[in-house]
Amino acid sequence: MNTPLVYVKLLATVSFWGGTFVAGRVLSQDLGPFEAAFLRFLIASVFLVGLTLRVEKGLPRLPWRDVFVVMILGATGVFAYNACFFAGLQTVPAGRAALIIASNPACIALVGALVLKQRLRALQAVGVGLCLAGAAVVISDGAPWQLWRGGVGVGELFILGCVASWVAYSLVGKVAMHRLSPFAAVTYSCLAGTLFLAIPASGEGLWGHIWQFSGLQWGCLAYLGICGTGLGFSWYYQGIKAIGPARASVFINFVPVTAILAGFVFLDETIGASLIVGALCVGVGVYLTNRFSMAEHEPKVQGAVAKGPAEELA
Repeated sequence: MNTPLVYVKLLATVSFWGGTFVAGRVLSQDLGPFEAAFLRFLIASVFLVGLTLRVEKGLPRLPWRDVFVVMILGATGVFAYNACFFAGLQTVPAGRAALIIASNPACIALVGALVLKQRLRALQAVGVGLCLAGAAVVISDGAPWQLWRGGVGVGELFILGCVASWVAYSLVGKVAMHRLSPFAAVTYSCLAGTLFLAIPASGEGLWGHIWQFSGLQWGCLAYLGICGTGLGFSWYYQGIKAIGPARASVFINFVPVTAILAGFVFLDETIGASLIVGALCVGVGVYLTNRFSMAEHEPKVQGAVAKGPAEELA
């Protein structure tokens, strides 16, 4: 693939992912969290199945031994993550939510080091610390000492639930990717998560509300399902295949930036000092965390699709 086109697609991908926070914020004001999550992933699943059929020349057979793993991926990365995502965005501005969730790589590295005894380099540890500090500044709106006094809102707790869900998804995904391709693993986990979301979505009255959705709401759902999940996933892995995971992962640093800018432009969200300080800390921290973890594996995956979970389902 033409290298300039790869960079254009990667920039478009991070813009798509930044925009998911704005679309999610819009939807969360009128739809229940399970309604929004179910419809988003129903659309995404249809798109991903079609994409997988084209890329893989058919939907790979799912061995029985992997069914349980895929169910866990769907329960964590789709069901729990997106229920928390839409519930949190009911009260948390898009830019702030994006910065909190941007600490995902640091939390994955920290849990991997503590639980799985994975190696954590000194600069990675610095990156983890910066990410957590930046997230604390954002969550507390510039007063991190308030966190020790329980100064965390319900919405922020839900967004932190996104982080916890994604850590679980990523660590389980390391097991799944030994036997399933990235396209197959994400497609099957989306299908499983969509099925899990169907029951609580029905309980929120989805089938009575769906006929009343506005054009804006359907547009946001289509954006989340097609651009934010289907195209974003596909183009990101094309980038990994073309330029390697280390260089492709650098673009992830721009997701919270695009979310903050989109929130400012489309939702009139304020860009305050705490958001800027938090963004700088999280951005540098994510770069350090990703740069060295990816660099260790670069020779093994250069020129091939990385065997890791999708960077973004949100």
